[in-house]
Amino acid sequence: MIHIVFNEADIKVLQEAQQLDTSLDGPIISIKDDYAVGPLKDIFTEEGSAVRKTWWTVVLAGGDLDGFVEKGLVNDAAVVADLHTRLQDDPAESAWIWAGQNKHDVSGYYWLMSQLKEFAGRIQILYLNNLPFINDKGHIFYPEWLHQIPPREFIKAKKLARPITLSEFEVDPDEWTRICNEGKTVRLLEGGKKLTQADEDFYDADLRKFITSDWQKGSKVIHNFLTKNKHTTGDAYLLWRLKHLVNASGLDVQGDLRGMKDFEVKLPTPVSAE
Repeated sequence: MIHIVFNEADIKVLQEAQQLDTSLDGPIISIKDDYAVGPLKDIFTEEGSAVRKTWWTVVLAGGDLDGFVEKGLVNDAAVVADLHTRLQDDPAESAWIWAGQNKHDVSGYYWLMSQLKEFAGRIQILYLNNLPFINDKGHIFYPEWLHQIPPREFIKAKKLARPITLSEFEVDPDEWTRICNEGKTVRLLEGGKKLTQADEDFYDADLRKFITSDWQKGSKVIHNFLTKNKHTTGDAYLLWRLKHLVNASGLDVQGDLRGMKDFEVKLPTPVSAE
């Protein structure tokens, strides 16, 4: 079997689970792009892919991942092409898609499965949707991300694997097409596999709440947002939005407005009336 995950952190824990249960043996591949943000129009065409790459170049420019797109380190289309080859060359091979209950994994699921219809019956989905697991302290919890699950619990999780149905291969790609055609930039998970969308400034108001009258590193503002806010997203996207807030909202800033540790930000100093 070929395992597919949507986060690099998931690879390690799944590898540890494979050491505990050899029935899980098989290569692990990762879908690297974050399809929960960014333009998706015509995503499966060369033109649509180019628009998305240009968008990511703008978002990452001057930040901690500046130049990441140009290095070509993310090429999910090549990953899917290789997956097609493996499945075509070996009719007995199957693919297991592992997804946690979060917008990142669900968006990745829609993007991926929409390209695998010809292999219906050989594509398994393990969607850990609102399911209880036991953490390292012996407590029941409901993981949002796969890498939050102890390796031993993956042995139980494998029993949840089921084939993606023919009905899902008909309906879900249509849902993905609808999402792609809406022209929005931010996707949110309402529950199950239901995604809603918002504009690129969706996180701005909440992000601003973590900016105080005291100087804080950009990294601290983003960390507080990620640990305390209800809706979160990747730190690279948040850094881009924080820079936008600095430029558009007149926030005070000192340092180099590049990486999140390169500058400090605070609310504007009130102007005293004389």
